[in-house]
Amino acid sequence: MFRRWWAELRTAQPDRGMVTGEYAVGTLAACALAAVLFKVLTSDAVQARLGSIVQRALDVPF
Repeated sequence: MFRRWWAELRTAQPDRGMVTGEYAVGTLAACALAAVLFKVLTSDAVQARLGSIVQRALDVPF
């Protein structure tokens, strides 16, 4: 059973990867996500919340 599975696995055609169009769409999606994250993380509300979290963490008594 294992030998047959291994033989089929070795003779199967490997995936050759993405084509150029898929790279373009993937790159565009990654850039769009990065832009959205940048806008969210640089907003005043998120910066204030992150600042308060860091401040609380630094004020913890030992």
